[in-house]
Amino acid sequence: MKNLNFNLSAIAIALTFGVGALAETMTKDDYKVAMDKVSAEYKTAKEGCAPMTGNLKDICVAEAKGKHKIAKAELEASYKPSVKTRYEVGVAKAESAYAVAKEKCDDLAGNTKDVCVKQAKSTQVTAKADAKAQMKISDANASAHDKTKEAQVKASDQTTKARTDAADDKRDAQYKVEKEKCDSFAGNAKDNCLAQAKSRFGK
Repeated sequence: MKNLNFNLSAIAIALTFGVGALAETMTKDDYKVAMDKVSAEYKTAKEGCAPMTGNLKDICVAEAKGKHKIAKAELEASYKPSVKTRYEVGVAKAESAYAVAKEKCDDLAGNTKDVCVKQAKSTQVTAKADAKAQMKISDANASAHDKTKEAQVKASDQTTKARTDAADDKRDAQYKVEKEKCDSFAGNAKDNCLAQAKSRFGK
């Protein structure tokens, strides 16, 4: 199988527009100027895809859209810093990375392509689960700050649950990848592969 590395951090870094390290506080005018720049860069990126053909063009367009989506989310997080806007940046990176990875899978065929798509989806699920868990943990910690012992215990419980939920989502996504890989086998070999996958992920 063609080895496609779906390291989300690397993809996200590659997808990020040059918005730069924006100040924690930004005026409405600064925000508008930055948004115009993001839109202009997106238009230029899309125009650069025009001469391409086939899947190469599809990948190029997906990358351009991904950059645009991430840049907008990061700009919003800089303009209105909050737990929610930081979460939206994480989601934008996860969805953009998935869109690009999925397009790259189109260069493959058969079970190899199916496994590639499932792996890309697993990476997306993992990243979104981490972002969601971080948002819940931040919310729980904020609500417990300078409050009663009871509130702090509740925040601790919410943090534990958020991490458990994220771990469950990741495990389910990884199981789907392993299950898809079993389709390359037949007969007893496939049955054994499925049994091992179920055992490994507690299914």
